[in-house]
Amino acid sequence: MTALVLTAALCAGTALWMLAVRERALRRGRVLFTGAAGDSVFAWGGSLRERARDRLRPEWLCLAAAGAVAVLGGSVLPLLMGAVAVPLVGRRLRAVAASRDRLARTDAVIVLCGAVAAELRAGKQPGEALLAAGRGSGALGTAEAAVRAAARFGGDVPEALRRAAQEPGAGGLLGAAACWRVSVDGGAGLAAGLEGLEGSLRAERDQRAGLRAELAGARATVLILALLPAGGLLLGTALGADPLWTLLHTPAGLCCLLAGGALEGAGFFWAGRIVRAGEDA
Repeated sequence: MTALVLTAALCAGTALWMLAVRERALRRGRVLFTGAAGDSVFAWGGSLRERARDRLRPEWLCLAAAGAVAVLGGSVLPLLMGAVAVPLVGRRLRAVAASRDRLARTDAVIVLCGAVAAELRAGKQPGEALLAAGRGSGALGTAEAAVRAAARFGGDVPEALRRAAQEPGAGGLLGAAACWRVSVDGGAGLAAGLEGLEGSLRAERDQRAGLRAELAGARATVLILALLPAGGLLLGTALGADPLWTLLHTPAGLCCLLAGGALEGAGFFWAGRIVRAGEDA
């Protein structure tokens, strides 16, 4: 059994090491062969580098940690649990990254509204103001080309803005589209409408930021409670006991491990759901 655990852990560690070595080799080649010739020689290297970066994700550290626990406990069970945890942790990390991108796009929409209003106050026409303020702002996302084309060639800018508002975090562009439509149809001031929209979006963002700050303590509590079992194992090992052997090699320990893992997962899920409900409210 020990040989099997060592072999499995060695295979997992070797795979991670090979991915890291390939990434370093590609980076070193890019540094050595910079310039036009380097760009032509390493045109294929970018795709390989991106592929290695996609494969060498942080969630694979779960497998490495599980391999270390498997070696210490003399059982292949932690390695299997680590393999199951990899997609779950990856999904959570991707959700966090998506939330970060959504917040960044919301900030970009606020900046865009203020910049367009400033350009209008400076005397530019609406299309010119949108072209000047929206260049590389990140607020328009994948629809930036369509919005810029509509503003440059006299197209339906409100419709283009509504399509851009479908991007996560860009819902404020719906208000910009409404202001644009009202200013075109009714002759109302577009700059005043965008300034009011900017203030409203900024107040909503600050309110959400304050709520997240208030929930930071609850999130920290959830994290501490999730790490308590690992602390108990370390404490038992420090006192001279062998909790890993008891959990992984005795029937009572396996039952405790399964029951504790199920309760830990249920508690973590429920606490996270409470925190998310507070954020949504």
